[in-house]
Amino acid sequence: MPSLNKSPLKILHILDHSLPLHSGYSFRSQNIFRTQLSRGWQPVVLTSPKHEKSWTGQWNREEIIGGIRYYRTGSLSDNVVSVKTECRLMASLAKRMGEIVAIEKPDLLHAHSPVLTVLPALWIRHRIRVPLVYEIRAFWEDAAVDHGTYGQDSWKYKLVKSVETWACQRADQVVVLCHGLKDELMKRGIPSEKLAMVFNGINVDDFKAGEPDPDYLRSWKLGGKKVVGFIGSFYRYEGLDLLVDAVAHLGTTRPDIVLLLVGGGEMESELRSQIKRLKLEEKVVMPGRISHDRIPGVYALVDVLAYPRHSIRLTELVTPLKPLEAMAMGKGLVASDIGGHRELIQHGRTGLLFPAGNTQALAEALERLVNNQALRHDLGKQGKIWARQQRSWDKTTAVYADIYHRALEKFKVKATRSEV
Repeated sequence: MPSLNKSPLKILHILDHSLPLHSGYSFRSQNIFRTQLSRGWQPVVLTSPKHEKSWTGQWNREEIIGGIRYYRTGSLSDNVVSVKTECRLMASLAKRMGEIVAIEKPDLLHAHSPVLTVLPALWIRHRIRVPLVYEIRAFWEDAAVDHGTYGQDSWKYKLVKSVETWACQRADQVVVLCHGLKDELMKRGIPSEKLAMVFNGINVDDFKAGEPDPDYLRSWKLGGKKVVGFIGSFYRYEGLDLLVDAVAHLGTTRPDIVLLLVGGGEMESELRSQIKRLKLEEKVVMPGRISHDRIPGVYALVDVLAYPRHSIRLTELVTPLKPLEAMAMGKGLVASDIGGHRELIQHGRTGLLFPAGNTQALAEALERLVNNQALRHDLGKQGKIWARQQRSWDKTTAVYADIYHRALEKFKVKATRSEV
């Protein structure tokens, strides 16, 4: 049975998708692998067919990204979302996983949500007799409700939730990224000693205060403006509709206000219609997605970052990544008082919280920060200190050493019992 003393410990990570697709999921994954590599471990990655479904560019069955070896499963011909398709996806992933474990001979399997990755991993785990760690970054049944895929009272929601719980019961260790997810799993009967938290983090070197991007400053016509900004994916739960309404209200007293919405996603067309209806075309800039390496220069253009997430199960339980980036950049921020934000932001110390869903309160919080440079500076300073001291990827991922040790020891005990 392998141990952490083996050099190097080889971990096969099983993912939904990865770089070169850009998402919070992909960036978290790559930073986990980077820090594991720096510790002398050997992370290897396998992605599910959902990667090819989302990635429209060329792809190879095997590639190296950031010094990490990535294996691909390949696409499925059926693009219809159904239970039958998901079963085919898991079968395809299990087959490819069997090929990869024969090549790589990993000491440990580490499946990352959704549940479609862990079920094949459980099957392979029994074949090759190595421990399995399951990492839950969000309950995907809750995300599906927000996306309109199915309802919270539907049979599929209840099925996914029960299967997720079943998988947690059978994994050797379960990783979550925040207290909200841990508390929920404990309510489902998963013992606390089986659960560990690996918080979202930031790569300190990627988020350093610098000069505003001069090209964007000019092309977006932001000179002399007070800029309220959001950088991320335009999911419905992000509350960007509230932000547009709040900026419309704020613009009546601050004609120099501009809202910068960088990114894209499912709400984009609705937001553009809302902006047109409110006659805010001159006050809102929506440049689309931009390259990751230019993000620091965009943060430097923004006076106040806003995160007005709606209160739903997903946002109450899960901590987001973007506010951490803003804090690491030393920016003042306003956020709704949902559970995921309360785990990250101390009201009046590292940011301002407002009652979720309250447009008037959001507008007032934005106005307070826009009008008070000293407050922005103080919040930004304290947020930067906290984020860099408590949420660097090197610090947050250090706990994997204990997680893997417990998984290896637990599996060793189970293997011994089965031989008796």
